[in-house]
Amino acid sequence: MLRSTVFVFMAICMLSCNGKRVLGDSYNFEDSWKIHDTVVFKIPNLDTLQRYNVILNLRNTNDYKFNNIFLIASIKFPHGKTIVDTLEYKMAAPDGNWLGEGIGNVKDNRLLYKENVTFNENGEYTLNVTYAVRNNGETDGVKDLEGITDVGYSIEKVTQQ
Repeated sequence: MLRSTVFVFMAICMLSCNGKRVLGDSYNFEDSWKIHDTVVFKIPNLDTLQRYNVILNLRNTNDYKFNNIFLIASIKFPHGKTIVDTLEYKMAAPDGNWLGEGIGNVKDNRLLYKENVTFNENGEYTLNVTYAVRNNGETDGVKDLEGITDVGYSIEKVTQQ
């Protein structure tokens, strides 16, 4: 409960500091991210003329055992089209230090997913996120991904420079 409260407080602080953020949401895992747990976010109707950046937000702890993460993200359009992307993000520097922001054991990572895009169909979009992580030398993926405590997204307006 305390961790959820802290996360909500941090999200409110981030909202108040970033005037470009249009919307976002996050999901908290109780123990670990299970291989079959697809995180699903509904994205409401957005301005079809505005350009946006879509950010994936991951929170990790020292229990995360890898220096990178592979994510499978898909966006389903209101009229049925789906775009699927396999993404790799670095989570740690070569010296082993986490790349995210934060103090101590918990790091928040803002990972650029889509840049300068429009949501040109009216209606609700669906963003799905799952992981594809495996140990070196193994063909099966990790069943319980420990150390990722939250997955979320944010959509930010692209401002003209």
